[in-house]
Amino acid sequence: MVITVGKGKSKMGKGALILIPAYNEEASICKVLDAIMTTSIPQMADILVVDDGSSDHTTQVVASYDVILMSLIMNRGYGSAIQAGYKYADEKGYDYVIQLDADGQHDIANVQYIYEALVQGEEKERPDIVIGSRFLSEQSSFRPSGLKKVVIRFFRGIIQKITGTTITDPTSGLQGLNRRTFAYYSGYGQFDYRYPDINMIIQMLLKGYVIKEIPAIMHERTTGQSMHSGYIKQLKYMIIITLSTVSIILRQWKETSIEARKERK
Repeated sequence: MVITVGKGKSKMGKGALILIPAYNEEASICKVLDAIMTTSIPQMADILVVDDGSSDHTTQVVASYDVILMSLIMNRGYGSAIQAGYKYADEKGYDYVIQLDADGQHDIANVQYIYEALVQGEEKERPDIVIGSRFLSEQSSFRPSGLKKVVIRFFRGIIQKITGTTITDPTSGLQGLNRRTFAYYSGYGQFDYRYPDINMIIQMLLKGYVIKEIPAIMHERTTGQSMHSGYIKQLKYMIIITLSTVSIILRQWKETSIEARKERK
């Protein structure tokens, strides 16, 4: 069940929606929203915060801002929170979604860069998905741990081997999506509501969606705890993502085979 509260309302005249999933981020979400409000972002985009059943005061903090707040009754997980945002964007008719983390790691300046990457050039040449990479920017202060580096390299290799595409930051939550992409993600069974990472990248590349990476400014987390912190969580995460990726490959192969048989007939 979902309850939508907060001071903000969809303006419906804006083509972009800033999507911020949040879970127990009362200590950092205010800094993120304060930073957004000091820029021109509220004039070019609506801001939606999806509170994923936080047990702290995240909902109360966000409700004091002029943003749209979707408050989930219970904690359903990161993937479910952002899919709820995609469904909202699809229902309200937005053209683009730009998603940020609520922990302050994503510098607000990235919003403009991602938006420009989504809309510049002729429409047929524009990317469907833009990923902000911490490994393409000298301004990024983010330094992954040794284990995180191993995970990222492992995932890079899987993407390269399966799709032939190099993605330097496959676990980045800083992304911009066009309507074609988030409308697809909104559909039942088309988005991993548990751990949507490289499995979704591989799925969309195999389906012919265009993904582009751009340099992004990112910072170290100063409060709270990452959902993938600790060796056990990282190992579990890698196993689940790998199994999900295998499932996606098999499903895509099946869909391609069915289409090929239809064409032969």
